[in-house]
Amino acid sequence: MTQAVEVLVFDLGGVLVDWNGVDPLIELTALNRLSREAARQFWMHTPWVAELDSGRCTPEQFATAMTEELELGLSASEMTRLLGEWVQGPYPGVKPLLQQLKARYRLAVLSNNNALHWEKIGRDMVWDELFDATFASHLLGLRKPDAAIYQHVQQQLAVSPSHIVFFDDNIECVEAARRVGWQAFHTKGIAELTQVLHRQGWLAPDLADTTAAVR
Repeated sequence: MTQAVEVLVFDLGGVLVDWNGVDPLIELTALNRLSREAARQFWMHTPWVAELDSGRCTPEQFATAMTEELELGLSASEMTRLLGEWVQGPYPGVKPLLQQLKARYRLAVLSNNNALHWEKIGRDMVWDELFDATFASHLLGLRKPDAAIYQHVQQQLAVSPSHIVFFDDNIECVEAARRVGWQAFHTKGIAELTQVLHRQGWLAPDLADTTAAVR
């Protein structure tokens, strides 16, 4: 059993929300095919992605830069449309999972996000009903895995770092959270998330089994 827990903090894409920018990016770059890891690293470390995540450019400006940098041969409007389609909404079982957890813990979102995806996800997930706090990179001007965003979240939550649990599908973001003293777990998808929650004793076995069955 880990240390006492007050707040569970979740990344969105790849943890609670079905977002896949890796496979479509591999397909779009077929002539100069990116490996899966290279496509993942594109979203983590490309300067234009950092600009988008930090709210310093619009999705349309990012789409233009992306198509030019990767020589995709698409218009900015077509690329913007594709970016929007790569977010499919919450995984099945996410809402009942969060509702049960909310009865025992404070819940928060910490996501590298942008105006296009945040609006779309918000239509499916009623923030105020499911979460006590939401932290989106494009609204804060900060992004993971920079230490400043974790420190900001911790300050806003007003809780000891060791009492915060964080889930993310990118190992760099998990390691950064651990460096500031959070309990952090590398999980991908709802099945892995529920397994960790159950294993750590934060989720009743019956719901863990039900949620895993949905996947």
